Amino acid sequence: MAKWFFEPGHTSAEFCARHMMVSCVRGHFKNVHGTLQFDEANPSSGSVEVAIDARGLWSGEPDRDAHLRSADFLDVEHHPEIRFRGRVTKIVGPLDWQVSGDLTIRGVTRPAMLEVRYLGRWRTPWWEGGVDKGPRVRAGFLARTVINRHDFGVSWNTALEAGGAVVSDEVEITLDAEAIRQDE
Repeated sequence: MAKWFFEPGHTSAEFCARHMMVSCVRGHFKNVHGTLQFDEANPSSGSVEVAIDARGLWSGEPDRDAHLRSADFLDVEHHPEIRFRGRVTKIVGPLDWQVSGDLTIRGVTRPAMLEVRYLGRWRTPWWEGGVDKGPRVRAGFLARTVINRHDFGVSWNTALEAGGAVVSDEVEITLDAEAIRQDE
């Protein structure tokens, strides 16, 4: 089975949580690393491990970023990484799979299921230090899930006077990954 690694410069994670019941606040993580065991001919044998540096969270608003990194939310001082480890458990379509595994946020691990779309693979240039090291095979993946943040101890909130809350319980998570084949 082919071994791949996620290229951090072209792999990212994002979350979306409702704010004040009306808008979606998005947060981004660029320091995403991971490995993948993947065979196009047999995707059901695949597995993945991902580590996200939660300290690099960026939402576009420095005060909000500091609050999201604090103990009220991700508590990055004590839990600097978000992790996922899983396996393909169901083929949904020719390019779509379900990957089930364990998601760890704030040191709490819970089962999670990712809906994954395979975006294909291409032979591309590979540059290191300004030198073309020859072509490498890259593959793209888009993964999505929805979690209840309270399941991971992310429970800060304030009730609104007219009902509802400042932050939604459900959080959408998206991972956009570019993997590079290691064993060519």
